[in-house]
Amino acid sequence: MKKKLKLKGYVLPVLYVTLFTGAFFVTLAASTSFKNKITGNNINDDSQEESVKEVIKEDDTTGNNSGNMIAPYTDSSVTVGRDYYDYKGNIESQKNSIVYYNDTYMQNSGIDYVSSNAFDVLNVLPGTVLEVKDDENLGKTVSIKHDNNLVSNYESLSEVSVKKGDVIDKGIVIGKSGTNKIDSALGNHLHFELYDGGSLVDPKLYIGKDVNISKGE
Repeated sequence: MKKKLKLKGYVLPVLYVTLFTGAFFVTLAASTSFKNKITGNNINDDSQEESVKEVIKEDDTTGNNSGNMIAPYTDSSVTVGRDYYDYKGNIESQKNSIVYYNDTYMQNSGIDYVSSNAFDVLNVLPGTVLEVKDDENLGKTVSIKHDNNLVSNYESLSEVSVKKGDVIDKGIVIGKSGTNKIDSALGNHLHFELYDGGSLVDPKLYIGKDVNISKGE
């Protein structure tokens, strides 16, 4: 377990100035391992932005086509509270994609969708429910396996309406948004992650796109 460092208030301004130096990128990589230890998640999170652009066909952003991934919600009050951490992004966007928990900085591994009220959480693609659990730090969570080696994770749920082994279509309500310990500052929200071939990817690169294209085409 990574040794934790208690930070005093006057230290934080200095941290913000040095947050995105080369040394801090190394710290962030270690912090990601720290989160994996907390959650028990051993899936590789190497970036795949370049391969994503090669295998995902641009299409309408509504996700209405049969092969298109939809957003995990339809409630119009939902907004993005914290974005996926893009190591190629600008400093400001990276700073807004950092999670601070238990005296540790971590790269955000997905997108956090927030709303003042609990909202329905939808399955983004047809698939099979791999796991349903109640995590001490992440709240109720659901993992769903889809075609083309895609797996979607839904965390910080207050309710779950599916069970392990269920085969479900996209657009099916799998639960409701809620809260968790790691992202408590966000209040009511959904933490949504997407894995392609076992590696974390930016969900924005897939939502509204046709994912039924074989790799290499």
